[in-house]
Amino acid sequence: MRIDIVSVFPEYLAPLQLSLIGKAATAGVLDIAVHDLRNWTTDKHRTVDDTPFGGGAGMVMKPDVWGRAIDDLATEDTVLVLPTPSGEVFTQGIAESLKAEQHLLFACGRYEGIDARVAEHYAASGMTVRELSLGDYVLNGGEVAALVMVEAIGRLVPGVIGNPESLVEESHGPDGLLEYPVYTKPPQWRGLNVPDVLLSGHHAKVAQWRQQQARERTAARRPDLWAKIQG
Repeated sequence: MRIDIVSVFPEYLAPLQLSLIGKAATAGVLDIAVHDLRNWTTDKHRTVDDTPFGGGAGMVMKPDVWGRAIDDLATEDTVLVLPTPSGEVFTQGIAESLKAEQHLLFACGRYEGIDARVAEHYAASGMTVRELSLGDYVLNGGEVAALVMVEAIGRLVPGVIGNPESLVEESHGPDGLLEYPVYTKPPQWRGLNVPDVLLSGHHAKVAQWRQQQARERTAARRPDLWAKIQG
């Protein structure tokens, strides 16, 4: 998978060089490149934004600059991802669907966002455009969201996670449940004990306990998810 990320603050994306995503990039499992949007400006001030038509506070990112950047980086397989608080909420299901794409191009907006004609133009041209939000809140820019999405998608690509079994029983998996609580050594810590069933060696009972804990946790913490499961 190739992932290109365009931002006016490319240094913000440095964490992509760390941990499993960074190792996968070094090994060639993921091909990740970060680009400075200002490289596609044409004036001496390297201007990427201007005042909004219709008035209002803030600045809007210019479509001509973004157009040049996207045109240069896009291929026939590109999915253009626009992190925006007005987008569809990003979920594990969306991460699963995007992991199979050949090329993801993240356009990280700033200020009041990217001129709406950018998404409109590329969608009309036949490119898949995904406007995605992390949730019901506003960030200063799309870089944080891009970091989250790249990690959520990238870790699903075969070869990124060393043990694929780690992906089987996770929160927001196929069953929709949150993950059960997990424990390790020592068996007693500050007066708190690991549940006896986990020390029993009885695999069927352990599986049953974990399933029950996942159901109880989901019902208590995410009644919205629980309602969908009960359906």
